[in-house]
Amino acid sequence: MINPKWLKPDWEPSLNITNIPIDYFSDIGIELLILDVDGTLLSGREAIISETVRNWIKNAKEKLMIHLFSNNPSKRRVEAVANQLGLDFTYAASKPRRGALRRILNALNVKPAKAAIIGDRIFTDILVGNRLGLYTILVKNISDDYENYKESRIQKIEKKLAQILGA
Repeated sequence: MINPKWLKPDWEPSLNITNIPIDYFSDIGIELLILDVDGTLLSGREAIISETVRNWIKNAKEKLMIHLFSNNPSKRRVEAVANQLGLDFTYAASKPRRGALRRILNALNVKPAKAAIIGDRIFTDILVGNRLGLYTILVKNISDDYENYKESRIQKIEKKLAQILGA
């Protein structure tokens, strides 16, 4: 059974990831950012990271550890994104299962309270983060094209379903 509290992000800024101030994380004691890939850093059809996202990641890397964490089953795709950003990654993560996320925290020796997960989906990114006690941030989809419109609809449906479940 899903605990309704697990479906509520700690912060929902109604922004995409590039509009989140990086200093915010150090201000609240975060040392590690776990970042979703598809929808959060680039749309599912894009292969090249935008300059805006690259700059945000570059600035974040100066202050924080960052790990890409994707349910995408394509190692080639997630690895290509990670290589563009110079980051470690996990693909086929099986979110909201906790195993892969636990392994990352253990490997980096970071306690869940010192980590944040940023993603665009409630039933994967927010749920897995809350199940392990990470700080969870629900962001808007990164893209403005038609594919984003579909993703935004999915996010709206997830929010409504989370409300029905008591979140």
